[in-house]
Amino acid sequence: MAHDGFASPQRILPRAVATAALVAGSLDLLFAFGFWGMHGVGPVRILQSIAAGWLGRADAMAGGPATAALGLVSHYGIVLVMAWAYYRLARAWPALARQPWLYGALYGIVLFAVMTWVVVPLSAAGDGQLPRWQASFPLHIAVHMLLVGVPCALGARRALR
Repeated sequence: MAHDGFASPQRILPRAVATAALVAGSLDLLFAFGFWGMHGVGPVRILQSIAAGWLGRADAMAGGPATAALGLVSHYGIVLVMAWAYYRLARAWPALARQPWLYGALYGIVLFAVMTWVVVPLSAAGDGQLPRWQASFPLHIAVHMLLVGVPCALGARRALR
């Protein structure tokens, strides 16, 4: 590492963590495209709904491809922070890296809860109200456990080897 006062990018964000974020983000989007596609919602609308966190629903839906692109970049940015946060926690608590299937799944539950009941309600997409329980929540929780939390944990384990 150079001694210029800056940490190398590899030290801040190991490649395995970035790869885990790419995998988790892609799996999550593929699930969303399939799930919402069965309900008549296309990929552009899904990505615009992510951008609504920044812009509000009306502006995001009216923005066309530009807001879909913002949603895509935002989605991967959020998942990158999720993967990085797990990696940082696993550095402090090595058991998180030793048991990625267990703790990654638990992390997925936490991610679902935080996104559903904190981030979205406080974002420009939210109305300030907490969402009520929906019949589809168990499926979405399982997806966050297996397709988001576990890849984040596996990436952390690989980075910490």
